[in-house]
Amino acid sequence: MDVLLESLNLVFSFDPDLYEIIWLSLKVSLFALTFSCFLGLPISGVLSSTNFTGKKTIIIFFNSMMALPPVFVGLLLYILFSQTGPLGFLDILYTPSIMIIAQMIIILPIIISVSTELLQQMFDEYKEMFDTFEVDLISRIRTTVFDARISLVTCILTGLGRALSEVGAIIIVGGNIVHYTRVMTTTIALETSKGNLSMAMSLGIVLIIIAISLNAIVMIMKTISRKYSYD
Repeated sequence: MDVLLESLNLVFSFDPDLYEIIWLSLKVSLFALTFSCFLGLPISGVLSSTNFTGKKTIIIFFNSMMALPPVFVGLLLYILFSQTGPLGFLDILYTPSIMIIAQMIIILPIIISVSTELLQQMFDEYKEMFDTFEVDLISRIRTTVFDARISLVTCILTGLGRALSEVGAIIIVGGNIVHYTRVMTTTIALETSKGNLSMAMSLGIVLIIIAISLNAIVMIMKTISRKYSYD
């Protein structure tokens, strides 16, 4: 009980060290999510709107990548970006930049796979209309993505939740350096091993609050989607 009270005190007293960790976690995850959306949604649009040789293979690949172990991602990036690696000259190992790259690799397949399935269903509904008016590919993709925008929020927030909860990859490539690459999940692991349960618990509480908030946003967006649906 004392640990819980101390944890709540850290959260609501706005402890600067605690909120520095929270802010870095959000910044890294939001950057990774933004870049993943810019890359993933156009790919999903093309996959859902066109038929070509190898399409199923690409979809199977991205579906399989959703189960990619984060620690393997971290190991691979470590080998590539270490001083002796082929990309070591970039000197981004143990920086927030490579943490963003690691999270992108993890959440990009989620965004592509989930949004492709969603957009495919909508495109199938619109296909006859597109063919009738001879709509070009770019306009088809733009229309489908725009009309599915509310439903895509669920997919995007799923990616954000996955990024915020990731620990295996970023502890390898980020190094968990205090005031520089220390995020919520890596701090929870570290402080628990040190016996500092109040700090670990306070960050766990923040993660739960974020998770509840994300789920609330998803429910609100689904309600809005049903309210303004064309059906």
